[in-house]
Amino acid sequence: MAYDEFGLFEENAREAGLPWTGPPSVRRESVEVGPGQRVSSLVWGEGPPRLVLVHGGAQNAHTWDTVALALDRPLVAVDLPGHGHSDWREDRDYWPVRNAEAIAAVIERLAPQAEAVVGMSLGGLTAIRLAAQHPELVRKLVVVDVSPGVNRDKAAPIAAFVDGPETFPSLDELLERTVKFNPTRSVSSLRRGILHNARQLPDGTWQWRYDRLRPPGDPYGFGALWEDLAKIEAPAMLVLGSLSGVVSPDDVTEFSRLLPRARIETVEGAGHSVQGDKPLDLARLIDDFT
Repeated sequence: MAYDEFGLFEENAREAGLPWTGPPSVRRESVEVGPGQRVSSLVWGEGPPRLVLVHGGAQNAHTWDTVALALDRPLVAVDLPGHGHSDWREDRDYWPVRNAEAIAAVIERLAPQAEAVVGMSLGGLTAIRLAAQHPELVRKLVVVDVSPGVNRDKAAPIAAFVDGPETFPSLDELLERTVKFNPTRSVSSLRRGILHNARQLPDGTWQWRYDRLRPPGDPYGFGALWEDLAKIEAPAMLVLGSLSGVVSPDDVTEFSRLLPRARIETVEGAGHSVQGDKPLDLARLIDDFT
């Protein structure tokens, strides 16, 4: 099956009801973030990028395609280490501290004047760490449906999907399982997502593009990121999916206590992947905030 990663944008636009005037300007660029480690990103537009978008675990930069089309401004959508077209790490440490180090190098190279960093799920935790350690790179922060209070119970539906089979006999079987775990999404959007996030092997089977998320130590040991959140001085917005249970009311209370001026928004009808379920609503919030 021929796959053109830049050939699906019209389908994104038409499904979302966005006007289509022709293919957007999008290119891939890679940045060396360490010895033998390169991080790949999609660079949208011709001018200096105004936003940096960071996806969640087991996703990739294309999860933002419809949001990027709606925003219609220069931006960078990053493939986290171990995801998409970025290199995998031998130690498989794809958690926020190491991710933030890599994303800092990407922003310094590709988007040093970006007005905001938007991070969803693992990307949101990464963005929190990034904003605390590199405030000069995060002028505004948008965190999508995650907090340092996420734990095994809150993330159980996501983990059940991500921890499933690593390979599938056919694209149809991969799609069938993905549809089962994503009831808020259209089949066509999920199929696009799979084409971006999986690859066919020489034997005809299909494999996810991301490395397995097997961090050292406690996989939900994000509590220290509350301390990072408290250090952030940049304007911040927390966006929640109304159908998601990843962020509890107590988490929202703690987020607001540590960042009293933070804006809290809920997107109705969205699950955890707000950018996939309600991309235009999320784009409007980002546009208004930045």
